[in-house]
Amino acid sequence: MPLTDDNGDVREWIGVCTDITDRKRAEVELRESEEAFRTLAALVPQMVWMCTPDGLNVYFNERWVEYTGLTLEESYGRGWNTPFHPDDKQPAFKAWNSAVTTGETYTIESRLRGKDGTYRWFLMRGVPLRDGSGIIVKWFGTCTDIHDLKEAQAELKQLNQELEQRVSNRTAQLQATNQELEAFTYSVSHDLRAPLRHISGFSKILSEDFAQVLPSEAQHLVERIGEGTRRMGMLVDDLLNLGRIGRHEVRLQVAGLDSLVADVLRELQPEAQTRNVQWKIGRLPYVECDPALIRQVFQNLLSNALKFTRPREKAIIEVGQEIRDGVSVVYVRDNGVGFSMKYADKLFGVFQRLHRSEDFEGTGVGLATVQRIIRKHGGKIWAEAELDKGAKFYFTLGTSEEASQDYQAIKSENIHELTRS
Repeated sequence: MPLTDDNGDVREWIGVCTDITDRKRAEVELRESEEAFRTLAALVPQMVWMCTPDGLNVYFNERWVEYTGLTLEESYGRGWNTPFHPDDKQPAFKAWNSAVTTGETYTIESRLRGKDGTYRWFLMRGVPLRDGSGIIVKWFGTCTDIHDLKEAQAELKQLNQELEQRVSNRTAQLQATNQELEAFTYSVSHDLRAPLRHISGFSKILSEDFAQVLPSEAQHLVERIGEGTRRMGMLVDDLLNLGRIGRHEVRLQVAGLDSLVADVLRELQPEAQTRNVQWKIGRLPYVECDPALIRQVFQNLLSNALKFTRPREKAIIEVGQEIRDGVSVVYVRDNGVGFSMKYADKLFGVFQRLHRSEDFEGTGVGLATVQRIIRKHGGKIWAEAELDKGAKFYFTLGTSEEASQDYQAIKSENIHELTRS
């Protein structure tokens, strides 16, 4: 700058040289950064945009132009809201104002009109860019096409609604089937028992009051009629019990299996007293179960063990537990007549018997009942045996959550099988 005298003539010059290398370098780096940003923005599949702090758009990449058909001049400023679906404009403004006020990320799902006039869903996200003092200087954002995802979500929602309706309809059908099954049970327990009582009563009168005049062959036939009615009565009882178990809701509580086994042994004691029976009862765990149902499991398994060891001079019946793969497995083992494992798939079927009724009484429903109970507890049951060398039955019990899920899963199957039976 010039220094002048009193007359205004330049007397001398004074000046400075300021090092602006850093500034020039920063300007170069800024240009390079902007070029890199624009190159990257041109390559990404999303629409990329940039706004001033007050919401005026200053940048769009080519994806925006390609999709909307708008020129950059038409889009800059507040022209960015032109492609928004009419129903989405107000929510988009509301979300933007909230983000500007709070400085939080701008996020919204909106529909944008394409140059062909159709709308597609986009996920719009914007983040604030701040200077060194924390002041927002720009907003940088993207628009990501999520139309296919939204359609898939809508389709899934529709499928869920249809499924819920089908479940509701199925539940109503099951309730109707339950009512029919209740009516069937009532009919069996009353209408079928009445003729059985008559047949049993009349055959008893014939055998007692007319024994002297009946030929021996006729007396034998009357005895067979009486035995048949008794077997029919047992079968009715077993079927009714199987039906009750199918409809019985599992009431879980902690119970000691030791005490359940002890109760069953007391009931079996009268029959065991007349025979040479050795009981080997191991230590059993506490489990979460329905005690009444699990007691019936032991009742059926131990009764079977007592029945099928009848030919043995000394019966040995054992109850205990093993740990297999970290899971407690309860077992009931006997040294009875056993069975061939090639028929094991029939073991738990209704009316399936592996021994002649002349040799061992029964209706073929007991083990089916046991399996039904175990499955309702979320567990499983299986057997190992060898003909004339005894049998060993194993079962596990699931958790309360598994039991509840399993109960719902097999409910319709139970009703179907019981109705067929």
